[in-house]
Amino acid sequence: MKRKLSWMLFGALFATMNANAEESHIDPAMPAYETVSGVSGNLNSIGSDSLNNLMTLWAEGFKKAYPNVNIQIEGKGSSTAPPALIEGTAQLGPMSRPMKAEEIDAFEKKYGYKPTQINVAIDALAVFAHKDNPLKGLSMKQIDSIFSSTRKKGGEEISDWGQLGLDAWKGRAISLFGRNSASGTYGFFQEHALSKGDYKSTVKEQPGSSAVVQGVGGDQYALGYSGIGYKTSGVRALPLSTEGDEFFDATYENALSGDYPLARFLIVYVNKKPGEALDTLTLEFLKYALSKEGQMVVEKDGYYPVPTELASETIEALSK
Repeated sequence: MKRKLSWMLFGALFATMNANAEESHIDPAMPAYETVSGVSGNLNSIGSDSLNNLMTLWAEGFKKAYPNVNIQIEGKGSSTAPPALIEGTAQLGPMSRPMKAEEIDAFEKKYGYKPTQINVAIDALAVFAHKDNPLKGLSMKQIDSIFSSTRKKGGEEISDWGQLGLDAWKGRAISLFGRNSASGTYGFFQEHALSKGDYKSTVKEQPGSSAVVQGVGGDQYALGYSGIGYKTSGVRALPLSTEGDEFFDATYENALSGDYPLARFLIVYVNKKPGEALDTLTLEFLKYALSKEGQMVVEKDGYYPVPTELASETIEALSK
């Protein structure tokens, strides 16, 4: 069964998508951001490296609208977001994976209610190969066999390019790049691609997504995983298959439909007390992120925009 991002992401959505979809996937009905008076102060964001560029670009756009706002962005990994929200050192906790049960429990123990999850963009988590790699694509079972030592999807161990049908590269070892354990991308890939199995010790852990892509781009025989927003001209995102028959590219449409098996939301968590509107500064920043201007930034950064319906419902929920 195909895994859907959300019930919001299919059905009537396709009838409202931008007709010029090749240039932009932003719904023309998505409202522009409208500035309000009295917005100032300090805003801190601590969390995901995958969202680091996106948060920085949003901060730049937001500061143009509100020069009296000071925004600090720190992106060292999704696992740093929950402690920052719990300790109150950040109002924004960007994450490339949902919070774990124990992270939610720790927050609830402190405040008496759960953190609020806001889906701000869509990512097709990619398995990147060197731009000159001729491989047609990979199945999820093959990915598990390549990256995992436990192979919970039931495949045979794969470490040589010849095992993937590239006879010209037979005898060439597959060089592997990945993220470190503080990363939400590390955790998401482990859960969905490796069925919560263990990584091989040969996976070269990198401190950031750009380092993964740079490593793959510099090694003809390498594979690595990272958000689609970090794609460069030196790599190609391999088409993926759930069952090993039909391969799907890491496109917006395939992410929405569930055909691309590693689609995910990029998330920002906030501390919102139930029954009370979010504080004005944090709320306006999120309104900007989920506006037409903010979602244009999402596309500029290489990710995919959220549907208008989802953005509107989110803002409404944060405002009361």
